[in-house]
Amino acid sequence: METSGSASTGAPVDIFVIGGGINGCGIARDAAGRGLTVALAEMNDLASGTSSASTKLFHGGLRYLEYFEVNLVRKSLIERETLLRAMPHISWPMRFVLPLHPDMRFEGETPTSRLLNRVMPWMKGRRPSWLIRLGLGMYDNLGGRKILPGTRTLDLTKDPAGEPLREVFRKAFEYSDCWVEDSRLVVLNARDAEARGARIMTRTKVVRAERGSDHWQVAVERQDGGTETIPARFLVNAGGPWVRDVITGTIRLNSTEGVRLVRGSHIVTRRLYDHDKCYFFQGEDGRIIFAIPYETDFTLIGTTDVEHPDAGEKPYCTPEEAQYLCDFACQYFETPVTRDDIVWSYSGVRPLYDDGAKSATAATRDYVLSLDKAEAPLLNVFGGKITTYRKLAENVLAKMRETFPDMRPEWTAGVPLPGGDFEVSGFEDLVVRLARDYAFLSERWARRLVRAYGTDAWRMLGDARSAEDLGRDFGATLTAREVDWLMRREYAQTADDVIWRRSKLGLRIDQAGADALDVYMAKNPAAREAAE
Repeated sequence: METSGSASTGAPVDIFVIGGGINGCGIARDAAGRGLTVALAEMNDLASGTSSASTKLFHGGLRYLEYFEVNLVRKSLIERETLLRAMPHISWPMRFVLPLHPDMRFEGETPTSRLLNRVMPWMKGRRPSWLIRLGLGMYDNLGGRKILPGTRTLDLTKDPAGEPLREVFRKAFEYSDCWVEDSRLVVLNARDAEARGARIMTRTKVVRAERGSDHWQVAVERQDGGTETIPARFLVNAGGPWVRDVITGTIRLNSTEGVRLVRGSHIVTRRLYDHDKCYFFQGEDGRIIFAIPYETDFTLIGTTDVEHPDAGEKPYCTPEEAQYLCDFACQYFETPVTRDDIVWSYSGVRPLYDDGAKSATAATRDYVLSLDKAEAPLLNVFGGKITTYRKLAENVLAKMRETFPDMRPEWTAGVPLPGGDFEVSGFEDLVVRLARDYAFLSERWARRLVRAYGTDAWRMLGDARSAEDLGRDFGATLTAREVDWLMRREYAQTADDVIWRRSKLGLRIDQAGADALDVYMAKNPAAREAAE
């Protein structure tokens, strides 16, 4: 690759993907595994936008049933267990407790609530328990559930899940969904794509894409100022919140399609309760939030749904959103949740397909794939949710079949991501084995490494026989050996890449530690190798 000026790589790649979020990396992985040549460019770090700022759940979207999005929920539920099997290190089952409020009424409007108000006007916006149980029954059965346990009823006066809640809550339903480490999911898809032949370029912006008679000329600019022009037979715009900007600015095409930018903010508080279950809370405004055990010592609460004006405006959790989430949680928890309890917050922009819905909450979470057929085709990806990323990629490749008739068939279902080659039930055994093979690891340290790297933890630790063998300690069990791995194999170039996207160790490493990490990464030869 040239380091300055502009050069063409010669023969065109089959597919060029713009965007290094979960959709872009999922498409690159699927395409590379079918024998196609692939290049992907991300203008920042992988998962630096929406894909690292989710609620971190593989779920069907229970509340989407209220909007009659049954097909979306069904697709998501089927995928939930498919994905769980492929990445049992970064994804795992969780149980969600949905407390029933005897008097709560809901002002929010959904198609279901409008229907109930017409048929049973005395309900006046209340979601009756039988309706919730009916929805959970559908949720249990729409996706052919095999691994995850079904719904059960809890007596909150006796079950530990009732202890942190206000006394008014005496009954709840408990159901299953799955957690996923969202930004690690993106990185592992990129790693697997590269292992199968894809070229992954981070901190590389597509500045122009021009359509020729039978291919695109895609001009990219790297962070160091170097430029390159890459010919491609097929262009995929997976720009997420910037998908519209790519169409009108980078590609310079007219289009009536667009996205609705919706900001979702989360707060992370001190640990609010002692058990390992999550809560699904219903608000009087018709919205819902989750309260989820997070990184052992914390609780994650979210999310909001607020219109976001501009993809170029960095999202953050506003004081009003933080207060809203605290007030929402206070309706359920016995001990008030205040802004003094917040240790961190984050916010992401969901690029929802603009379907004309009245509110951000009602806008569809399903994806839309728009194919512009030509000798050099263009496919724009609008919307989507993390749970359906793999199916989205399959559908993108299905739309490419006419251009690439000889490509291999679908293959990703059940194929593990790097480090995920073990059974869903085998996680605890891996933790025990790692702590046995590397006796200097504490149980908590071993658990963190298996959660992050799965079976790759052994490759990362290598021949180490003591903690000192792992090099410099940056705090919170982060060592130079692990940082070098992240630079060489997982595209990390800055401290933020490591402590906020490859991990959440930023919750435990102070600013001095982060600054020292940045200095180390800038000076370490592995950093230079990763940047070249």
